[in-house]
Amino acid sequence: MPLIQESHDSLPYIDPDITPQERSRITTLLSSDLPPDHSTTLHPSIPDLAPSLFPPLVEAELSSVASGQPLEGGIDTARYEALEPPTTAPTSDEDRPAVLEEWRTALQQAYVSSTHLQNRVTNLSLLSQFGKNAWLIGNAQLEDILRTLEQELVETRGQTDEVNRQRKAAQESRRGEMEALEQSWQSGVGRVIETEVAAEKLRQEILDKRRQGL
Repeated sequence: MPLIQESHDSLPYIDPDITPQERSRITTLLSSDLPPDHSTTLHPSIPDLAPSLFPPLVEAELSSVASGQPLEGGIDTARYEALEPPTTAPTSDEDRPAVLEEWRTALQQAYVSSTHLQNRVTNLSLLSQFGKNAWLIGNAQLEDILRTLEQELVETRGQTDEVNRQRKAAQESRRGEMEALEQSWQSGVGRVIETEVAAEKLRQEILDKRRQGL
């Protein structure tokens, strides 16, 4: 539904185009009536933006991106990388408990890395088995959507051309009537002006005779 309901019809097939001087004068008059912030302020008929429904974490990240800050945080990929085994010795467990803790940490990260690699192998196997068909089906669906949109575009352009043809035919069929009415209006305005001039002349003659009589 359009925001502005008014319709300002014109007669582009009958009315002559305005001159550059007239266009410049009209632009100046319009600019003088516009508020200073018309290029940055939305029209009052445009509703306000809907409130954002992003979670706080996403809002914070969007704010940092908008302010030009570099990306921080995200997924820590270091946990998926292979680790070097800690330096150890036959008696490290008894003499150096920290080494035992390093081994536990390395083993946990090795399990994480192994699970990650297994998931990647599974995903690659599924992609190899079903990826081609899924890609073809997706392309077919996109082509159907494209054909539908192109058909709608052709129909819309056809409707637009038909409206323009009908408008041109309607205006062309009334061209003679419009020109006759314009000439009649100009003649009427001219006769009114002639009558006013004659009346003013007669008034001046009456005043002159009254002055002469006095």
